[in-house]
Amino acid sequence: MSAIKEAVSSTKTAPIGAPYSQAIKFNGLIFLSGTCPVDPQGNHVGIAEKDVTKQTHQVLQNIQGLLEDCGSSMAKVLKVNVFIKDMGDFKAINDVYATYFPDPKPTRTCVEVARLPLDCLVEIECIAAQ
Repeated sequence: MSAIKEAVSSTKTAPIGAPYSQAIKFNGLIFLSGTCPVDPQGNHVGIAEKDVTKQTHQVLQNIQGLLEDCGSSMAKVLKVNVFIKDMGDFKAINDVYATYFPDPKPTRTCVEVARLPLDCLVEIECIAAQ
């Protein structure tokens, strides 16, 4: 394990246009920034039609691709933070979420927030093992 902080970016997710890293590898852990429903070509998936199911799938596909580029996987995710615009979407988000993580599922926090980037309905960040 390395104690050197290493930034990782991926072509499997949308490029970021802000002053932060997509992921940081440090001491055997991977810290992923909050991910919104933007595909690798920069398309805002499900945002115009306010489709939380499409948005959740895209967010989790982005996370999956970034984890793969970090040498990890969804099976190694330890902690997830989910930010949602409307707690009324909890079940729809949960139904999609459950299909991406094998057992044992990671620990998780889900919080309703006033607003998210791009006016999306869901943003997810996580911590994984390498």
